[in-house]
Amino acid sequence: MAAGDVTRKRWFLPETPDVLGMLRRQMAVTIDGADAFARWAGGDAAAAQAVRDAEHQGDVAKRDLLSALREAFVTPIEPEDLFALSRGIDRILNYVTDLVEESEAMASPPDEGIATMAGLLGDALRHLDDALSKLGTDGDHATASADAAIAAQHQLETACYAGMVGLLGVEDRTERITRRELYRRFSRIGEAVVDVAERIVYAVVKQS
Repeated sequence: MAAGDVTRKRWFLPETPDVLGMLRRQMAVTIDGADAFARWAGGDAAAAQAVRDAEHQGDVAKRDLLSALREAFVTPIEPEDLFALSRGIDRILNYVTDLVEESEAMASPPDEGIATMAGLLGDALRHLDDALSKLGTDGDHATASADAAIAAQHQLETACYAGMVGLLGVEDRTERITRRELYRRFSRIGEAVVDVAERIVYAVVKQS
């Protein structure tokens, strides 16, 4: 084959988008949303809009990644894992936004327990981001960081249970019920964090 023919064939090779980089950009938006959520939970009511803005940006990042997956010739991990991770990250931010929306709809502002859990959520997400940074290159590091995210989620779960026990001392029945619903939503957020962490571990196992 002539050199010119080889060059022409290279022109037709499909591009390989940085899908892991795009996944991390989606996670970065989610972390921004979680940080805004922590400010909201700490008493900054105006930060609720920043949470909503991040949720919208996260949707855009997810769509961009899925579009890139359709065009990618090769990917550093299996496309189904990238899809599942993107969907899981999206759910975390969706659930956070839902909690803010419900809190405002029920006129039940965040309490100290929710503020504590919001901080722990940020820790867990940063561990997930660290895991993603090594996915496809350092499986041991990715797994260790995913495990750290799960450990942070366990702390979040403990704080959630403690907060729910504390609600037993709230005399107003309506307030007690509405706050319990907010705590249950936080439990759902924690489950979504674990799902992402375990998918990272699964992706590493499949590469072994």
